[in-house]
Amino acid sequence: MSHDLHESLRDNVRILGDSLGRTIADDLGGGFVDKIETIRGFAKRGRQGDGSSQRELIDYLRRLPDQDLLPVTRAFNQFLNLANIAEQHYRARFRRVEDYRPGSQPVLSELLARARQAGNTPRKLVETLAGMRVELVLTAHPTEVIRRTLIQKYDAIDDCLSAIESSPDYPERGARAKGRLEELISQAWHTDEIRHERPTPVDEAKWGFAVIENSLWQAVPDFHRDLDNLLLESAGERLPLDAAPIRFASWMGGDRDGNPNVTSRVTREVLLLGRWMAADLYLRDLEQLKAELSMWKANSALKAEVGEVAEPYRELLRRLLARVEATRDWAKACLEGKPFDGGPIIESRDQLFAPLLTCYRSLCDVGLDTIANGALLDTLRRVAVFGVTLTKLDIRQEASRHAQVMEELTDGLGLGHYRDWSEEQRQAFLLEELASRRPLIPRRWECSTESREVIDTFRVIASEQAEALGTYIISMAGQPSDVLTVALLMKEVGGDVKLPIAPLFETLDDLNHAGDVIDRLLSLPGYRTLTGDRQEVMIGYSDSAKDAGQLAAAWAQYRAQETLVQVCRRQGVDLTLFHGRGGTVGRGGGPAHAAILSQPPGSVNGSLRVTEQGEMIRFKFGQPEIALRSMEIYACAVLEATLLPPPDPEPHWREEMDRLAEVAHRAYVGVVREDPDFVPYFRAVTPEGSLGRLPLGSRPTKRRQDGGVETLRAIPWIFAWTQIRLMLPAWLGSGEAFARRLEQEGGREVLQEMRDRWPFFGTYLDMLEMLLAKADVGIAAYYEHRLVDEPALKALGERLRERFGKLHEVLLEILEQEELLEKTPLIRQAIAVRNPYIDPLHGLQAELLQRNRDADGAISADLSRALMVTMAGIAAGLRNTG
Repeated sequence: MSHDLHESLRDNVRILGDSLGRTIADDLGGGFVDKIETIRGFAKRGRQGDGSSQRELIDYLRRLPDQDLLPVTRAFNQFLNLANIAEQHYRARFRRVEDYRPGSQPVLSELLARARQAGNTPRKLVETLAGMRVELVLTAHPTEVIRRTLIQKYDAIDDCLSAIESSPDYPERGARAKGRLEELISQAWHTDEIRHERPTPVDEAKWGFAVIENSLWQAVPDFHRDLDNLLLESAGERLPLDAAPIRFASWMGGDRDGNPNVTSRVTREVLLLGRWMAADLYLRDLEQLKAELSMWKANSALKAEVGEVAEPYRELLRRLLARVEATRDWAKACLEGKPFDGGPIIESRDQLFAPLLTCYRSLCDVGLDTIANGALLDTLRRVAVFGVTLTKLDIRQEASRHAQVMEELTDGLGLGHYRDWSEEQRQAFLLEELASRRPLIPRRWECSTESREVIDTFRVIASEQAEALGTYIISMAGQPSDVLTVALLMKEVGGDVKLPIAPLFETLDDLNHAGDVIDRLLSLPGYRTLTGDRQEVMIGYSDSAKDAGQLAAAWAQYRAQETLVQVCRRQGVDLTLFHGRGGTVGRGGGPAHAAILSQPPGSVNGSLRVTEQGEMIRFKFGQPEIALRSMEIYACAVLEATLLPPPDPEPHWREEMDRLAEVAHRAYVGVVREDPDFVPYFRAVTPEGSLGRLPLGSRPTKRRQDGGVETLRAIPWIFAWTQIRLMLPAWLGSGEAFARRLEQEGGREVLQEMRDRWPFFGTYLDMLEMLLAKADVGIAAYYEHRLVDEPALKALGERLRERFGKLHEVLLEILEQEELLEKTPLIRQAIAVRNPYIDPLHGLQAELLQRNRDADGAISADLSRALMVTMAGIAAGLRNTG
């Protein structure tokens, strides 16, 4: 490892690696560890430029007997996971979450000082933070390759590292921690990395709730306490008690887009699980408060509430405890399908918040502010953020499913065929029915199973408190009628609950027309009264990039947001943009701070929704210290974008992006859509065909099981290219666009001007640089050598690698660098450290894929499992997978 990598990180990688080596030796013998070291040695020397070692590595791997393939893949996979633990521990300890650009470590105190210098009053700062609406939406996209049981062991290993570091003066404490570390690593080695069955949507929701229980439950009050201290220092007051600048929502159990496993029954179960777990967590808080708040001094309001008792706070908390306990028992009974005959339950946030607020005000009124602002304030903050459901559950469904309901309904009622109507006819019909007081759907309507499921979902919505639910998202939305249909179904079946409705624009064409669709929607008479002059719009990053290529999609996303801001400002509507980002650059991934500040001016006006998916949830929120820093980053970025927004891009920059995007899009489509060899090449060279067997998430890898690559979801599309290190979806087309501009007069100067002065373009280049550093065309070439026979496909592969090489060359010219990641050494070193452990997994994966194909998919269970482990290990080594 490089000598300038932080000493504690280097030491912890060594400690974990040595422990793993001893565990493997105990299990399989020292001779097997020697094999691992031989493989690693070949890989390390190969990375140092020794071509003969690269050949020796491949030859050695191909000679391994079948019985060695699984334990070898497991050994390298485990080391990469342990390296991730060491790096995560380092980032938590040194408050380093984002290391993509020098000086990109936002600190809230510095930002508040800058905001004051820019003329914002202390009151303005408090009001902006109090009114901030940042919602982080936890999604269950299938990119978390590590089993939950192993994640728990890895978290415990992190705790051991902390104990070892804090015990130099207590050798016996350090010895105990080291013993526990050995035990945990042995447990991990003897635990199957790969799930044998896909998780259900309920399993995914439980995983999300576990992140809240194990990390966010502590991080949220810590974040608010830090924020309070900063505001007291800079503005002389705390954040209001009911303020929650950052909240959490979830798609786990609500996202039914293309996932037949998410049903109305599942959604109902997940909502009940949230109620049960929230009650259980609050019971622990309330028991602690009841034990601690033994004071007798109280104000008249509290005494009026509980009467003249010796311990008024305990009395009020005793009553509240009884209701929360009843709530937990009620949720448990509902989940088990049993009757509940207990006492009154907590139905809303206010019913929990109000008694705690009474205690808080009483303590302050009698001069016990120190006690009020301790554990009691922490619980109030939790209630403000988590409510009584832990998260707000979003509902997502495809527009075509709603249209199917309307088609069956209009046909059954003799009104015609909804699908044959023009958009104007649909709008007129829907608006008329929205205004009508008579029901449209017959009480005993006979419809298809698919339509019944849609209706039943709206019935679940009707049965819930509005605060338990978030937004209703419409996938593949393209017209105002798509939104009106959901509004009508909500009116007909959803009872009094009226959720925000967000159309999701995700293809290039949809993004280009998003502003026009929303303008027409907001201009419709009657629609504005339904929304209360608020509109949420979701921008899709994954499918737009898959559809158009990364550069063209990024520019379309930017332009769409600009237009939506202008439309809603002109219409007098409060806009919230919902960013559907994934973990990789190819799906809109990257550091949150840079991503938010690179959005169009005015698009982040105190409100933001953004998805956090798959493995990124664990990386950003899996441990309290990391979660605390991640929340601070979001708060910093949204506050800065609101109070100190970036300037509008210069007109000539926009013209440059129009031209760059056009060239990049044409180049991307020319390969992905128009080259007849592309799909066969993709299927031959990547493990796409085997991905469906990897039990990652509850959702199928394809929207439809027939069709080709166009039906493949963006996640497995990205995952497959990542596995062979070509990363094609995130860069294809960019090289042609940049190269052409650099050949023209003034090209270099204008690109570098945009790099330095336009956050959108600078951030795009940063992400491209990081992506190219993780890519490796030599590895991609080996997959091709091992797996591709046809000369035409090999020729395509050669052309793709030439395009990659050209992009590498022109990017360094634009960045004015000799090598990639010159200014971000931590990332460069982290990649370099992992490569000797990832390289053997690539060699093994290519070998296993070929053996699987030779056997027509009938390789042994151990070899099939080894193939799955290579996928998990490569994903772990590269960190962001899909």
